[in-house]
Amino acid sequence: MSQAQKGICAEPNLHALYLTFTVVDDEVQAMRAKLAHVLDLFNHFDEEYYEAMVSGVIAIGTEYWYELYPRLIPQEMAPFPSMQCEDRGAPITPGDLFIQIKADRTDICHAIGTEVIQLLKPHVDLYEEISGFRYLDGRDLTGFVDGTENPKGMRKFAVAIVGDQDQEFAGGSYIHVQRYRHLMTKWQLLAVHNQEEIFGRSKADNIEFDSDKKAQFAHTKRTNLKDADGKSVEILRQSMPYGNMTVQGLYFISCASSPKPFTDMLRSMIFGDEQGEYDKLLDYTVAETGCAYFAPSINFIKQQAKE
Repeated sequence: MSQAQKGICAEPNLHALYLTFTVVDDEVQAMRAKLAHVLDLFNHFDEEYYEAMVSGVIAIGTEYWYELYPRLIPQEMAPFPSMQCEDRGAPITPGDLFIQIKADRTDICHAIGTEVIQLLKPHVDLYEEISGFRYLDGRDLTGFVDGTENPKGMRKFAVAIVGDQDQEFAGGSYIHVQRYRHLMTKWQLLAVHNQEEIFGRSKADNIEFDSDKKAQFAHTKRTNLKDADGKSVEILRQSMPYGNMTVQGLYFISCASSPKPFTDMLRSMIFGDEQGEYDKLLDYTVAETGCAYFAPSINFIKQQAKE
């Protein structure tokens, strides 16, 4: 059975390092081998510093995938779904390779990141480096608890990991990444009850409003979708806050067994319902990056490194 990468369904950590690369060298087999070595790095640090709860994810951009593994394509591989409606948008930005590093020690994240970059040179350029952190009791910098709708227990594996529907890529996951910058000054001018109306849940104790009491523009209304059979459309979020005293935001990561749930949620947020009721939270946060990836199983990465 194919083994999923540990970081896809890992429990929340205190720290994260997100590295986005563009590939500048066409030595495909060398890159395949190096990705297998990155997995070895994750294992080494996980064993050496077990108390830090180390986990990692290697994900390949959908465009670069066709160069790296041209003979093997996941069934639902698709580019990032760029969208624009009025002043709300989801841009596409460069990303051939995405490395997520998470641990309960920031020094371990740094140490792993340093070794990953040294290993991947000279085949890649570092496009973006973002450090994430746990904020208070798992809250976004808006003050609301993040990831409340995440599936729990074994359910998250069913949601996030490809199963038998695509056996060659079982154990993999479709990853979508967006870095949101919050308009904090604008947000903080709102009264708490207005903020709660935008989220559709209480701020202090994280209690979701009854469906009939939510505004149609509420974030939880626009992201809580049903499919044609009436089942909830789900993703597993591995997001974390990031920032400093000048810029703050959310590094959003969606993991799913299909790219469709993320695309449907994003469309609902940006375009809204038939009456045009979009996600009002987008008036207070802006997506500045967007990229689609596939994170194959450990077995796949190691096998392709040998061929």
